[in-house]
Amino acid sequence: MLLTLPTTDTRGPWAHPSSYWPALSSAVADRPAPVVTLDAAALESNAADLLRRAGGTPVRVATKSVRSRPVVEALLALPGYAGVLAYTLEEAVWAAGWCDDVVLGYPTADRVALRALLADDEACRRVTLMIDSVDHLDLVDAVAHPSGRPEVRVAVDLDLSYEPPRAGRLTGRVGVYRSPVSTAAQAAALARQVLARPGFRLVGLMGYEAQLAGVGDATVGSGGRGARARAAGADARTLLVRRLQAASWQDVLARRTAMVAAVRQVVREGGGELEFVNGGGTGSVHLTRQDPSVTEVAAGSGLFGPTLFDRYRSFSPAPAAAFALPVVRRPGPGVATVLGGGWIASGPAGQDRVPVPVWPPEVSLVPNEGAGEVQTPLRGPGARDLRVGDLTWWRHAKAGELSEHTDDLVVVPSRLVGGQTRTEVEDVVPTYRGEGKVFL
Repeated sequence: MLLTLPTTDTRGPWAHPSSYWPALSSAVADRPAPVVTLDAAALESNAADLLRRAGGTPVRVATKSVRSRPVVEALLALPGYAGVLAYTLEEAVWAAGWCDDVVLGYPTADRVALRALLADDEACRRVTLMIDSVDHLDLVDAVAHPSGRPEVRVAVDLDLSYEPPRAGRLTGRVGVYRSPVSTAAQAAALARQVLARPGFRLVGLMGYEAQLAGVGDATVGSGGRGARARAAGADARTLLVRRLQAASWQDVLARRTAMVAAVRQVVREGGGELEFVNGGGTGSVHLTRQDPSVTEVAAGSGLFGPTLFDRYRSFSPAPAAAFALPVVRRPGPGVATVLGGGWIASGPAGQDRVPVPVWPPEVSLVPNEGAGEVQTPLRGPGARDLRVGDLTWWRHAKAGELSEHTDDLVVVPSRLVGGQTRTEVEDVVPTYRGEGKVFL
């Protein structure tokens, strides 16, 4: 699978749904459904947009948001992309066979995978483990004593969640529970402990600002009964999110800079140098690049453009990944039932974690059934004319989780010709699942 980097164009064929989705239906008409498609033109547009927002800072591909080796390899071949951010150690050891720069984005307690890593000198040179306490070092040593194993590369995970000052209801933690290392003193103390331990080398830091990268700041309205009240509530929430994110960014910038400086000094005193400082995510790339202490950004979800990223003001990714579900029966007037549909995204349970039917227009889920494990009823004006065998098109709320439901991604590059979408199947590439790799 080859990719190029075109000029970013958010007005591509996908901006014309009346021709785009029917063209995809025609392209995959002979393939068994459900089918998951990857529009290479949209993927290229998203990849170029991420590089633009990164402003020259290298982008490390977050594999959990892709979960297809050929797609990751195609991205790594693009100028500006370098290395992967893996999500399990088993995956990282496997990825070391085809990528020479693998950072594990989360600490591990997988003794089996640790044994596999420590038995492979080349993998040890290519993989960097993530830690946030000496407990993680102890676990490595319990698997193999430093005297009998290769040196282990490690990076320290920094906590960048935000706790706003007490001001009425604006209290509590904003962000995610990750690392216990949240101050320069704590970061320096852990760095000294790593340097004092034989068999380990501290090579990097990671500071992920989840409250900026993973929380949208744009209002997404909806019609129907109670729309005005919902819009007012959404507007109020959006204003609160924007206020908290603005304050949080100043906190992130100050604390990450201080923590990086403290660790860098400790490492230099020990005669070494940090190789990388990773930060950001799809939603915060444009901010993270402004932090001079960061040497690379991580991104993945923005490549596929799931629905959660419809809620950001700073960018509008193309819907590169989509899936088609066939109509299998008509249980009543104005209702069409499709095969499958219950591909719910992780995170806080809510409407924004449910897949969205995008074609035909004016269809919706039935509230008391929702997206089902085996079948999903749709109703609305757009469902009236659907026939058994017709394809409906959907977008997932998140990115990589879609790849857990299919063995293959059907690559269908789109283009506009005379105002109409033209596309055909160009390639079929395996997902991790299609290669027999289900890591989590």
